[in-house]
Amino acid sequence: MRPLLGEEEALAAAEAVRSGWVAQGPRVREFEEAFAASVGASHGVAVSSCTTGLHLAVHVLGIGPGDEVVVPSLSFIATANSVRYTGATPVFADVEPGTGNLSASTVEPVLTGRTRAVMVVHQAGVPADVDAIKALCAPRGIAVIEDAACAAGSTYKGAPVGTNAVLAAWSFHPRKLLTTGEGGMVTTDDPEWAARLRRLREHGMNFSAADRHNGGSAVIEQYLETAFNYRMTDIQAAVGLVQLSKLDAIIARRRELAARYHEVLAGLGLETVRDPEHGTTNYQSFWVWLPEGAPDRREVLAGLAERGVSARRGIMASHLEPAYSGHGSAELPVTEAFTARTLILPLFHDMTESEQDQVVSALSATLHTSRLTVRG
Repeated sequence: MRPLLGEEEALAAAEAVRSGWVAQGPRVREFEEAFAASVGASHGVAVSSCTTGLHLAVHVLGIGPGDEVVVPSLSFIATANSVRYTGATPVFADVEPGTGNLSASTVEPVLTGRTRAVMVVHQAGVPADVDAIKALCAPRGIAVIEDAACAAGSTYKGAPVGTNAVLAAWSFHPRKLLTTGEGGMVTTDDPEWAARLRRLREHGMNFSAADRHNGGSAVIEQYLETAFNYRMTDIQAAVGLVQLSKLDAIIARRRELAARYHEVLAGLGLETVRDPEHGTTNYQSFWVWLPEGAPDRREVLAGLAERGVSARRGIMASHLEPAYSGHGSAELPVTEAFTARTLILPLFHDMTESEQDQVVSALSATLHTSRLTVRG
């Protein structure tokens, strides 16, 4: 992954520096409004990362010790960690093999009387079937939080992912299509939650630093609750506004490249990430399943590296990491197969056809050198 950054972003960041206001200020507010509108939400609250956004989403729901939140193990570890930060217990559920996402059928078996929320990840930009999970959870009084870290620009049932989300958290890390270096956003339609999220990200103050500066009169702020320092800077927001203006073009290019990958990989008979029936993916990552009988994924990655291709292991499984050793879970056969047998191929905006051909040629050579029988 190479972020698409250029002179426009550099100039926007420089203008923020020259303005003298580099902390959270007017550019953050402008970015919040523009991003929220782009995903069909009423409110956006910029934060320092998607991880802190997820933490605030769980916190604002009043979830804590003794409560459970269902999460996929097949996700970056921040998904589960954000639940632990509140003292609640993450409960791992399995995922669907075609999408890498939770579904109503994988969530239902792990629900208990202590379940307060389900955190649905739109894995690698592939939209999850959120409506089905909400239909399962709503009668039980269980909230649905959307981890949309990778999903800016993906669609669900014809609308942007995040539309009608109770709470959704987004990432602007450099591996995402829209980047501010580091940074994130929480979107919601609830004005009271939005107001509290803004306080929580800034130490619980009832007046932000920007509001005090622009108030025109002396204001002595109050700190209404124990909170956090999860702010975004105006420098980041300035970059984010430029990036947001490019998002449609970035997605169109990635979908063009993904279509060509599907075409040139067809001869290898590999299963690949694709659009689900209920939406479209932004192809934040392009994963492939290694065929049955393949050698250890590390051997395949090493073979690709020897041929000049830097690929990456597939999506991690949090329950297999040392940080979750001893953390009990249901059996997760799809998750464990997914994390063991997938890898992520290079995909970036200015990738050329010859570079794609190099990737496919290297993958084919690596598989055949290993004397694999590739599924047709």
